[in-house]
Amino acid sequence: MGEKVCIVGAGSWGTAQAVLLSDKADEIALWGRPQDGIELMAATRENKRFLPGVKINANINPTADMEAAAAGSDYIIIAVPAQTVREVLEIIKAYYIPGTLLVNTAKGLEISTAKRLSQVMVDVLGSEIKPYLACLSGPSHAEEVGRGLLTAVTVSALQKDTAQKVQRLYMNGQFRVYTNPDLTGVELGGAVKNIVALCAGILEGLGYGDNIRAALITRGLHEISKLGAALGAKPLTFVGLSGLGDLVATCYSAFSRNRKAGELIGRGYSTDEALREVGMIVEGVYSCPVAYRLAMEMRVDMPIVRACYNILEQKKTPQQEIDALMKRDMRPEGELWGAE
Repeated sequence: MGEKVCIVGAGSWGTAQAVLLSDKADEIALWGRPQDGIELMAATRENKRFLPGVKINANINPTADMEAAAAGSDYIIIAVPAQTVREVLEIIKAYYIPGTLLVNTAKGLEISTAKRLSQVMVDVLGSEIKPYLACLSGPSHAEEVGRGLLTAVTVSALQKDTAQKVQRLYMNGQFRVYTNPDLTGVELGGAVKNIVALCAGILEGLGYGDNIRAALITRGLHEISKLGAALGAKPLTFVGLSGLGDLVATCYSAFSRNRKAGELIGRGYSTDEALREVGMIVEGVYSCPVAYRLAMEMRVDMPIVRACYNILEQKKTPQQEIDALMKRDMRPEGELWGAE
């Protein structure tokens, strides 16, 4: 393709994307901080800390120099934790050339503003970037993508041709990409599913079985869809890859940080202890209070999100919240009887 790609974030997901795209782009700049071991990555051609065992190809250049990484790039891909997106965009701002496609691959909601990450991108870089921004989301654990295991995701953008350009960049025989015009829904699905995955892990930590985890996923998806509808998303988005697909993977996968953190909390760890044990960013812990706040503002009933909020922020015990959920008033499932 003769293109240069700049990936901002040299953690497991940024590294996996660099490996994935190294067969499609001539040059990939993988930007990371010195404290994350970017120099060791360049020397050993492996991200030993975050994605061990995956070879970093010769056309991938790990670097801590943002100016050099961004220079001449056709795509800038954001692959940092959600709460640092604004910070890295402020660094990128000095080097961003209008018209460069900007692809967010982080999943979360900004705590301080309750904004989706595309809204943060517009905040920092201005409304003129709207035609050039996109969001890639779906069930895509870095540990599998980096090793070329079969994966399917979706990409959303405000402009159809932008979504299709990103689709062509990522698409290969192991990584299938669909497009979806519902940017709000794609971003919300990727963010709020992490909260449900925390709850799935809590159930596992307490020793509950598959029946209730399946119910949790089903009712969790219902809550995500209700919040999405209130914020202008399309309901069908949430039965797609960025909704149901990502939710199932995150609730069941051994690679899921959110499920693992929840399992530890279910076994009696405090939230801080669970985060230290996982050792990586657990986005659901940060997205939960934001989703709870949005639900309150939009007057959307989200009992699972509320229960997770009570566990994380109000220090209620997991068993207390499970009991409260199971003993809620009788009601129909959805609107099947004409009213909920």
